[in-house]
Amino acid sequence: AAGVTHTQVLPVVGSKELVASLPAQLGLGPGDRVAFPRLAYPTYEVGARLAGAEPVPYDTQTFAAGTAGTDLDPAGLKLLWLNSPSNPTGQVLSKDELRTAVAWAREHGVLVVSDECYLELGWEADPVSVLHPDISGGSFEGLVAVHSLSKRSNLAGYRAAFLAGDEAVLGELLKIRKHGGMMVPAPVQAATVAALGDEKHVTEQRERYERRRAALRSALEGRGFRIEHSEASLYLWATRDEPCWDTVSALAELGILVAPGEFYGAAGERHVRVAFTATDERVAAAVRRLAG
Repeated sequence: AAGVTHTQVLPVVGSKELVASLPAQLGLGPGDRVAFPRLAYPTYEVGARLAGAEPVPYDTQTFAAGTAGTDLDPAGLKLLWLNSPSNPTGQVLSKDELRTAVAWAREHGVLVVSDECYLELGWEADPVSVLHPDISGGSFEGLVAVHSLSKRSNLAGYRAAFLAGDEAVLGELLKIRKHGGMMVPAPVQAATVAALGDEKHVTEQRERYERRRAALRSALEGRGFRIEHSEASLYLWATRDEPCWDTVSALAELGILVAPGEFYGAAGERHVRVAFTATDERVAAAVRRLAG
C-alpha cells in the first residue's frame, strides 16, 4: 500500500511460526481469549493454547449476519483471527463482512490479525486485504495483516513472511522477537524483496493452478462430489455427504491423497480438502483415476 513506512512492516520467520507464537508474544495468557474461524488451519488454536489463553472458535457468518455481539462474546477477547481466503475452505470474506468485523473489533478493543497468505489466489472472487482503505478506513489502528511468500511465490522452505499494519503492535513485537532470536536471515530478506518485486512468476504460477483446479474440480464433480466455497486459495473443499474418513479411504484406494476435513475442526467432519499443488503430471494422473 502507498505510504507504508518501515515501522508498519515486520519480517517474520515464516507465517506458521508467527501464528503459533503471536498470542504469547502479545503477552496473552490465562483469562484472555483468542477467536479464530470454526473451520481453520489448526495453528490458530495451538497458538492460543501455547500462551495459556482460551481458544474460541467462531462462525465467519457472524459478521455477515451482523450477530457478532451474540455469537462472539467480547468479554476477555484480545485477539480476533481472520483468514480470507480461508484454509481449508477457500471462502472469501466480502468487503462488507471485513468492514463489519473491523468495526466490531475496534468497538470492543480487540486486535484483528488477518491471515492473508492466499490473497493473490482468488478464482471466483477478488480477495481484499484488511488494510485496504475501504476496510480500514485509512487507519491501521488495531489491524495487522499476515503475508507469506510460501503460496504466491512457492517459497515455502525459505520461511519468508511479513506483517504489515499497526506500528504500535509491530514495534512491541519487533523488540520481543529480536530478543528471542527470531530475525529473518539477510539472504532470505533479499529473496523476499526480489520475489515481491516480480509479478511475472506469480502470473505464470496462477495459470498453472487455474488449469489444475479446473481439471480436478470437473473430475471430482463427475465422481459425485459437491464443491463448496473454494472461490480462492489452493484447495477444493469437497464433500460426498459422508464421514470424511470414508472419503479419504475411498480416494486412497485410487491412489489419491486428500486431507480429512476433521483436521480443520469438527465442522469439517464430512468434507475433504483437495490441494492442487502437486505437479501437472500427478494432477493429470489423479484426474484419470477419478474418471476411471
